[in-house]
Parts: sequence; C-alpha cells; structure tokens
Amino acid sequence: MQHDNEILGCGAEATVHRTEYLGREAVIKTRSPKGYRHPELDRHLRSSRTKNEARAMAEARRIGVRTPVIYDIDMNVCDITMEFMAGRKVKDVLDDDPSIADDICGRIGKTIAKLHNGRISHGDLTTSNMILMPNGEICILDMSLGATMADIEDMGVDIHLLQRAFTSAHSGLEDAMGVIMDSYSESMDDADSVLKRIDDIRARARYT
Repeated sequence: MQHDNEILGCGAEATVHRTEYLGREAVIKTRSPKGYRHPELDRHLRSSRTKNEARAMAEARRIGVRTPVIYDIDMNVCDITMEFMAGRKVKDVLDDDPSIADDICGRIGKTIAKLHNGRISHGDLTTSNMILMPNGEICILDMSLGATMADIEDMGVDIHLLQRAFTSAHSGLEDAMGVIMDSYSESMDDADSVLKRIDDIRARARYT
C-alpha cells in the first residue's frame, strides 16, 4: 500500500490525500492556513470546522449512518486522519449509469432521513459528498458544516441544497430527485415540517 501524498481532493477549505495509519489505508484531511484571512480568525475557523466535522461524523456513525472512522485528530495543524472509503462518488456512479439512478436515489433518501431523524444536518449535501460502497451502502463525507442539534431549518436547507446541486449536476435525472424525496418522506419522522420549510426557503431565495 504505497499511497502517501496521493491527492484525492483539493477544495477551497481543505486538501485530502491518501496515506497509511498503523498499516491501514487512510486519508488525511488538512485545513491549511489561508493567508487572506486574519491569523486569529483563520485559526478559529479551521479549528472550529475540524472539531465540528469530527463531532458530526462520530454522531452520525452512532445513529447508524455510514461515515469514515476517525483514527486521529491533530488540532495543531487542523487535520483529521480517517478511514479510506473504498467505493465511488455517487455523482460519478449516476453520471456513468443513469439506469440505476432510482435504486441509488432511494438509498440516498433513506440515508438522509436517518441523519435527520437523529437531529443531524450535513450543511453541504451533494452527490460528490457521498460514496457508494461496494456493499451498496451510502457513505456520507465532508460534514464540516453540519450540526448535531439540527432544527427543521437546518434540515430544510440540507434538502434545498441537494435539490439545487442535483439539478445542476444531473440534468436529465430530475425524476430521480423525486425518488430521493419520496424515500426521504417515507423514512423521515417529521417529513411534513421539513417539506414545508423547504417551500419557505425556496420562497425566500427568490427574493434575495
């Protein structure tokens, strides 16, 4: 297993690269300092988002939502070493084989409902932040903007963001988003309140 320094992702806030941890395949997510921010603000943001992500991932796993196992956290450099998830991004799976979209989207809806039933929100739900595992399970990634005491607004924002991201990333699969919503509604305890709040969020967005 020679994967050290293989970059798996590089975003505005963090870089993810592949490594090993005690002989296991792993990844390290690092939030590097941003020179354009005031040093104290930068440190606060990187530290709080690192802690928040670790907390949200651990809580999601506790309620039965698949997230990577955390192996180590280094707050001095704001990085998290975690389990490497074998599988493919859901975005790539849907792009490559739209014929299985309904099946995959049904699983997505149930996964989000389980998250929300546990009062956890993600904060940035897209199909790029989900991995389809070899066993068919949906693994949720990148929970740095999540909340572990989520309210109906947080949950509504999750679904609203996913709807927008799905429309832009998967044109032609609009019906599959409907499958997500149907599956979510069947599994979410307070689905009616969330769906009503989505309508409110959508209405507010039109006037901003």
